[in-house]
Amino acid sequence: MGRAKGVVGWVGFAVLMLIASFVQRVSSHGKRPLARIAIHETVSALDGRVSMKAFLQFLEQGLRLTGHNVEWVLLEYSSLNPTNDDWIGVFSPANFSASICLPEHQYVITPLLCSVPIKVCVTFVAINSRLSSVVCCFNYCKCFLAVSICKLLKPCNVSTGKGSLKFQLISQRSDFSFALFSGCIDKQIWTVTWTWTSGYGIAEAEPFVEWDRQGGEKMRSPAGTLTFDRRSMCVTPARTVGWRDPGFIHISFLKELWPNCKYYYQLGHKLFNSSYIWKQKYRFRASPYPGQNSLQRVVIFGDMGKDEVDGSNGYFNFQHGSLNTTYQLLKDLDHIDIAFHIEDISYAIGHLSQWDQFIAQVEPIASRFPYMIASGNHERDWPGAGSFYGNLDSGEKRAKFWYSTDYGMFRFCIADTEHDWREGTDQYKFIEHCLASVDQQKQPWLIFLVHRVLGYSSDKFYAGKGSFGEPMGWESLQKLWPKYKVDIVDIGIYGHVHNYERTCPIYRHILIKSPFGILCLSGSHQNICTNEEKSYYKGALNGTIHIVAGGGGATLLEFTSLQTKWSLFKDYDYGFVKLTALDQSNLLFEYKKSSNGRVYDSFRISRDYRDI
Repeated sequence: MGRAKGVVGWVGFAVLMLIASFVQRVSSHGKRPLARIAIHETVSALDGRVSMKAFLQFLEQGLRLTGHNVEWVLLEYSSLNPTNDDWIGVFSPANFSASICLPEHQYVITPLLCSVPIKVCVTFVAINSRLSSVVCCFNYCKCFLAVSICKLLKPCNVSTGKGSLKFQLISQRSDFSFALFSGCIDKQIWTVTWTWTSGYGIAEAEPFVEWDRQGGEKMRSPAGTLTFDRRSMCVTPARTVGWRDPGFIHISFLKELWPNCKYYYQLGHKLFNSSYIWKQKYRFRASPYPGQNSLQRVVIFGDMGKDEVDGSNGYFNFQHGSLNTTYQLLKDLDHIDIAFHIEDISYAIGHLSQWDQFIAQVEPIASRFPYMIASGNHERDWPGAGSFYGNLDSGEKRAKFWYSTDYGMFRFCIADTEHDWREGTDQYKFIEHCLASVDQQKQPWLIFLVHRVLGYSSDKFYAGKGSFGEPMGWESLQKLWPKYKVDIVDIGIYGHVHNYERTCPIYRHILIKSPFGILCLSGSHQNICTNEEKSYYKGALNGTIHIVAGGGGATLLEFTSLQTKWSLFKDYDYGFVKLTALDQSNLLFEYKKSSNGRVYDSFRISRDYRDI
């Protein structure tokens, strides 16, 4: 589940145009917003199935007094092949053909659409479906749907293909034309990565994913096939007693998902005798558009691992809480939109069969919504493998594993504690950019996720080291919180410590250098709670709430006997946390026990954008 880069554009873009008194049908492909339709790839043909009629209405009385020439046009349209992706664009001048394009740069040879539409209007009302699908990893491109406000009098009926709308037009000193398009317009693009294993290599079958929206045409996305052998493993036990043939790993990508729409899919293999092998059908909902104001629910947990349903023991038999956590997530599938497993994942520790066990345990979850991960010590650390720590925790030589992702009103900054994060490093620069680049007017909920505790924990091990978090580089990140208005990070959530703990909103004063080169304390050099409230925070937090959520399943760890003012709630038990963005002003936090799914700790944040 690596990062997927966002892709701007659309593919298979069909355009139905009515200009003057005739109808042309064209299909095109492009990689940029609406102005970049590749006209050179279109095929034109008369199509009597599409028609549009424009009727001049009346001068808008209220605007007539201003001296502007403002008129309304009633547009009636029909199509015998309607889709939920249809929309109408208004052009002026009326001729937007590539034949009138001015010469471009010598390296740009693609004939482009020569006139951007003045405005566009979606003709259909989105229809909810009962479909769904999988997800492992995703990302998107940061574009904006350029749909102008229009009066949709009669949304196009899917069964009849007929509808009408009104456009308000002002004098453009030229004539107008209207075009009916079918396809996406500079839409938000999500990439979903499917990963699965089988016993079929490339010499035996062609892997693919078949998917569609309800009532839509079925599509097939091809999959790549990879494998590895024991020589790829670092040392024992992965190369010896822990080795097991992994079979073949298949990876497929689905791009251009409509935000917040439901899809369903099926994994398949076409054998070379033309027969098919099918897996069961799955369903999922595509992620919402960044900034979309709708109900959004996130679950977060760490250190879950896997356990045996039959009561038998695995090689590393210390994740007895993982089945309860899994069961609670399965019971709540319809009320979860995305999950973050902030490591450790399977605790395979060099035994490949344990990965198969873990995947089988979480498949019903990971096939329904995005299942995102972070990098932890039990997936990364090994001497000589480039880890920040170099412990014997089952590592691999893996690329830098930090990334950011947006989900509706949330911005998630996912860091990697197994690589150096101290000031001046690449990862430090990434974290700073992730914090600085978010538009909190649209995405007010900024969450920092990482495996090891880079915030606060009353864990007995940390206390024994004279710290309440990772001793190395802990100070570096503390400099970022006040730099970005202190509370720009609403909540920091960590794993690694196998229990649950919540702090008050904390502001940590740090040493600063005066203009005279003297180190001075910004206030007092201590951790202070910026708010005495415990369950309902109104207005600015002025600090960051730190959460330890490492009780996903592995053996529980004890708290220190030391008492601190910043620790509000502790629980020596298995559990997970759930964030519910009710809207752009209200966020609900809940900690639930894995044993029964009940809420044992909660708080709410209520604020306006001006409070951030």
